[in-house]
Amino acid sequence: MKKLLLVVLYVVSIGLCYAQQIPMFSNYMFNTLAINPAYAGTRDALTITGLHRKQWVSFEGAPITQTLTIHSPAMHNKIGLGLSVVNDVIGPLRHTAVHGDYAYRLQINKKVKLSLGLKAGINIFQADLNNLTTVQDNDPAFLTNVQSRILPNFGFGLYYYSDKWYFGLSAPKLFENNFEADNGKSTVSRTEREERHYFAIAGWIFDISKEWKLRPTTFVKVVESAPFTADLTTFFVYREKIEFGGMFRTGDALGVLLGIYINPQLRVGYSYDWSYINSTMIYNRGSHEIMLCYDFIYKDKAKVHSPRYF
Repeated sequence: MKKLLLVVLYVVSIGLCYAQQIPMFSNYMFNTLAINPAYAGTRDALTITGLHRKQWVSFEGAPITQTLTIHSPAMHNKIGLGLSVVNDVIGPLRHTAVHGDYAYRLQINKKVKLSLGLKAGINIFQADLNNLTTVQDNDPAFLTNVQSRILPNFGFGLYYYSDKWYFGLSAPKLFENNFEADNGKSTVSRTEREERHYFAIAGWIFDISKEWKLRPTTFVKVVESAPFTADLTTFFVYREKIEFGGMFRTGDALGVLLGIYINPQLRVGYSYDWSYINSTMIYNRGSHEIMLCYDFIYKDKAKVHSPRYF
C-alpha cells in the first residue's frame, strides 16, 4: 500500500509541478519576502527569517519545505535589499530557488509608504524517477529522469503599507521556463514548464482593548491550470507577547497558529493545518510549520519599543 501511495503522490506532484509550483505556507504573513520582493527593508531593520514546513505527516514522500530570507533597508532607508532561498522536496522532485531582491520606497504621506520591488535569480529543478518503486516493473513513464536544470527567472511586486495595515501584489516568476525529461528513447519524452503565479496579500491590526489586538490577514493565489485559492487568517494578540489564531484555506485546509515574542526583536511561531477536503486526508496527520524571525536593530533601538506585526 505504501508503494502504491508513493506512486499516487508522484502523479499528484507532477500535476502540482505543472500548475501551482511555489510552495504554500501557513505563516505567509511572516514569510512575505519569499513571494514579494517589494517587502525588502520595510521592517526598518536587518531581518532574518527561517521557516520549516513538513506537510502531510506520515505520508511517505510528502512535501518538505525550508525557506530562509534576509533583508534590510539601505541608502538612508530609500531602498531595501534582500536574499531569499527556498528548498522544496516532493517525493523524487527537488526544487531549489535562490533570488536577490531590490525595493525602492516612496513616502506617500506621513504614515503611508509605497515600495516597488524586483526579484531575480535562479531555480534549480531535479527529478530522480529511477529510484521509485512502481507497481508495474519497468514502467516506461518512470524510467524518465530529469537532469539538474538551472533556470533563470525574474519577478516584481508592490507593497503599500503603514504601521496599521498593508496591501501587496506580486508575480515572483515571469519566465515560463521549460523542464525537459528524456530517458534517451524517443518513445518517452515530455516537457513541463514553470507557470506564472500572481499573489495578493493584505493585513490589518485593530485595537480591541488596552491589552488585546485583532490582526486579520489574507493571501490570494492565482495561477493558470490550478484552482483559485485564498488563505484567511485571524490572530488575537495579547499584551504584545503572545498571539494565537486560526486559518482557513479555500478548498484545502483548516489550521491553528501560535506566536510568542521572546522580546520585541525575536518571534517564534508554530502552525498546524489539516487537509479537510484533499484526498490525502485519510492517510496523513496534518502539516506542521516552525518559524523563527529576528530583527537586528542596528540603528535606532529606541524606536523599537513593541513588536513589528508586518
